[in-house]
Amino acid sequence: MTGDDEESLAELFWAVARRLRHQSRRTLEPWEINPGHARALAVLLRHGPVRLSTLAEHLHIAPRSTTEVVDGLEERGLVERRPDPDDRRATLVAPTAEGTRVGTAIRAARDAEADRFFGDLGAADRTDLARILRTLRD
Repeated sequence: MTGDDEESLAELFWAVARRLRHQSRRTLEPWEINPGHARALAVLLRHGPVRLSTLAEHLHIAPRSTTEVVDGLEERGLVERRPDPDDRRATLVAPTAEGTRVGTAIRAARDAEADRFFGDLGAADRTDLARILRTLRD
């Protein structure tokens, strides 16, 4: 590949990423929630109650930033802090019933969004793309 080909591939990748980000923000508008909050809620629904440090690891963000995300979700009644039964000094973050309802609705909307976005790709192309993206991510 020449430098131009590599740049073209990178530009295509960023254009698709931008399109996905914009589409994701539009999908989240009905719940008035930002993508960072939606990601945190999704982690909590997938893993159940976790410590802030564990949530930070899953989100790949600093613990201080995680505190801000949890504060925002807690203000909206989507998560709650509760004592860790295994360590009274520690706190767990857990989705509330409303958080579970909202998170489940967001997941369904995002699944539908992904089906539309990737709908022009056949099953084999989707499988190849998923494999390639996992390789690049890891």
